[in-house]
Amino acid sequence: MTIAAFVLLPTSATAAEMTTMGATLPVYTVLPFVALLLAIALLPLSIPEWWDHNRNKGIVAAACAVPVVVYLIALWGHAGLAELLHTTRDYCSFLVLLASLFVITSGIYIRGSLSGTPLMNSALLLIGAACASVIGTTGASVLFIRPLLRANESRRARAHLVVFFIFMVSNCGGLLTPLGDPPLFLGFLNGVPFRWTLRLWPEWLMVNGILLVVAHVWDQVVLDREERERPGSQLEELMEHEPLRIDGRRNLFLLGAIIVIVYASGRGVGLGGRPWPFGWQEGLMAAAALASYFSTPDEYHVQNRFSFAPIVEVAVLFAGIFVTMGPALLILNARGGEFGLRQPWQLFWASGGLSSFLDNAPTYLTFAATAAGLKGVAAEGRYLAEFLGLGPDAEALLRAISVGSVCMGANSYIGNGPNFMVKAIAEHHGVRMPSFFGYMAYSVGILVPIFIAMTFLFFR
Repeated sequence: MTIAAFVLLPTSATAAEMTTMGATLPVYTVLPFVALLLAIALLPLSIPEWWDHNRNKGIVAAACAVPVVVYLIALWGHAGLAELLHTTRDYCSFLVLLASLFVITSGIYIRGSLSGTPLMNSALLLIGAACASVIGTTGASVLFIRPLLRANESRRARAHLVVFFIFMVSNCGGLLTPLGDPPLFLGFLNGVPFRWTLRLWPEWLMVNGILLVVAHVWDQVVLDREERERPGSQLEELMEHEPLRIDGRRNLFLLGAIIVIVYASGRGVGLGGRPWPFGWQEGLMAAAALASYFSTPDEYHVQNRFSFAPIVEVAVLFAGIFVTMGPALLILNARGGEFGLRQPWQLFWASGGLSSFLDNAPTYLTFAATAAGLKGVAAEGRYLAEFLGLGPDAEALLRAISVGSVCMGANSYIGNGPNFMVKAIAEHHGVRMPSFFGYMAYSVGILVPIFIAMTFLFFR
């Protein structure tokens, strides 16, 4: 979910303390995280009006996070405080990235005829998935979700389109470059060649190709049903034609600037390869977002139905998620080698299963280090370059980890940062989205069979 999350590492002493902490933390310390997940899943169904207020979401998030904060500080002192500070820094980097992209893309308005036909919707999904590997899953998500929603404004059923959008644009589309999704970027920083991820094109093509076909057929069936219920409901929209035009083009340059900032920060540009101090990347991103917000005509914000409500909802809930998932990540990092995972298919499902609910960036690093250890490569420096140099067996392990960490982030609303933001934007536009478990019914029914097929085709 974060890009800067593990670029700025703590001191070696603190890292050693955190490893010790993870090895000794009791399993029950993950209960607040489980409680928060259940709250996100159940409260919108049981008390929807109360849950609609971000203040109440904040109360629930705080109620789950405070016990973790108290436990870590009371029992671990300096090490616990260091872990919380590290979590706070990760959260700030995550939120600033999401917020800056949200604000900048809100100033880009695609004007013209965007009819909500299955063909147009499929085209938007395909273009968004392709762009996800270039501008990142977050950038592509916030750039393309509004045109998709506007194109289908007259449609009754739209939730299925948003679900497939999350599958393809917010997750699976970002598999081809290190800029596509944070796990791949961290792999790049740890020695994976920039162009190596292009070798994942068969997996990218399979998962996105199948999803595109299923989305198109599903949407056609839904549209045919709507036409039977309301004959001619789409005719007027289809007969209208206005040439496509992009308003707010200056924001495209600011969007590009965000991508450059992320890359430069990770590569240590200007500091001889050393990571940027915390605050540099965040400050530049905030400056770009402010420049966009104050220079964009109000007309474009109104046309995009811009509101800070979706990003506030993400900020409130993920503050609790980041704190409460801390113990789970510490335990995973310290004990990941105990899982006995040695085959590509095992690493595919283990990394993907945990990335469905935990931050996929540290999950990727944990399993990458585990795989390197199987081949006798120490997880130090740019160790993944040495690991890949060992041949096809090593590459097969890293392919499995990469695909699992990126693609299975689509399995739940919290599997990847853009997922929840896309959901919030869609709901702000009047789309009635599935509940937490309702969304997982889609992912289990659609994604899991694809992942099973990929297991036999690529990872056995």
